[in-house]
Amino acid sequence: MDEDWVVLRSFLPAGWEELGRSSGALKGLRKDKSAESVLRVLLLHLGCGHSLRETAVRARKAGLAQLSDVALLKRLRKSSEWLHGLCVVLFRERGLAVEPGFRVRAFDATTVREPGRTGSLWRVHYSLCLSSLSCDFFEVTPARGAGGGEYLSRFPVSEGDHILADRGYSTAAGLRHVSAAGGRITVRVNTGGLSLRTLDGAPFDLLAAVSGLTSAGAVGSWPAATAGEVKVCGRICAVRKSAAAAARARKTARREAQRKGSKVKPETLAFADYVIVFTTFGEEAFSAREVLEWYRLRWQVELVFKRLKSLAQLGHLPKRDDESARAWLYGKLLVALLTDKLVRHARAISPWGYDLAPPQTQ
Repeated sequence: MDEDWVVLRSFLPAGWEELGRSSGALKGLRKDKSAESVLRVLLLHLGCGHSLRETAVRARKAGLAQLSDVALLKRLRKSSEWLHGLCVVLFRERGLAVEPGFRVRAFDATTVREPGRTGSLWRVHYSLCLSSLSCDFFEVTPARGAGGGEYLSRFPVSEGDHILADRGYSTAAGLRHVSAAGGRITVRVNTGGLSLRTLDGAPFDLLAAVSGLTSAGAVGSWPAATAGEVKVCGRICAVRKSAAAAARARKTARREAQRKGSKVKPETLAFADYVIVFTTFGEEAFSAREVLEWYRLRWQVELVFKRLKSLAQLGHLPKRDDESARAWLYGKLLVALLTDKLVRHARAISPWGYDLAPPQTQ
């Protein structure tokens, strides 16, 4: 266990202890306890999925800390900015931090189950501001029943925001919500749920349009609008996938249809050849290629979200107050980023799986 911690510690960003002190995470800490012990205890809770009470017991048995579950929750709340700061540095190591002239926000949601067979299932809706790598909004709802779905309208949007979202948010009502607030959006098109029109109101034949992209990497752009009395005008931007990527998408579509006991539609298999987004940014602001590159950035963040989602199934969400829930979200993201860094180093850089320590002085 000690050896594993030494390896994990080598992947923490430089200055992580000082960041803990400057952020106030270590305020009130007893003199015989270190930043290292605090972070190890927090990762027991966040990374291993132990409840607060179980974490406190394990920390005592391991000689890391003498604290109650209530004290651990208070420490977690104090550590929100520390965990956030560590996430920012690790994101920047991946080259994902951006500083554009407008606020770019990625919307997503994940489900979390409370411990135990009968634990409740919750959905965490969150918005990640890409320029600061901060969670600027989150909401917790029951995963089942009315009001728990993924909707753009549950997120506050300000004028000038640029929203990146996946196909689960591809609805005309959601696009109207963003547009009415003065925001811009690039969203993956749900070909079975988003009804599109040409700018003069005629039905937009999406499959016919993208079928003109005959070679991998070919990009196209077409003016389009949502259906309904209050339409949202924008563009369809699409790129044809490689043969291998399209084959994977078709395999996924067939598997999903089999899971639901239905037969996959021919047009679903045809659309698998493309990545198609709807954007409200005009050609004068971004070309179709630039729009798709922005969406690709969201996909890179999605790769991290996927690890966050798999890890999130293990933990207990302290949902009673915003402060602890926010710290929990940052902690889960930190665990996902550290996991990703460990895997990348183990596979591509060193056969022993971690960086070499500086030589010890005699």
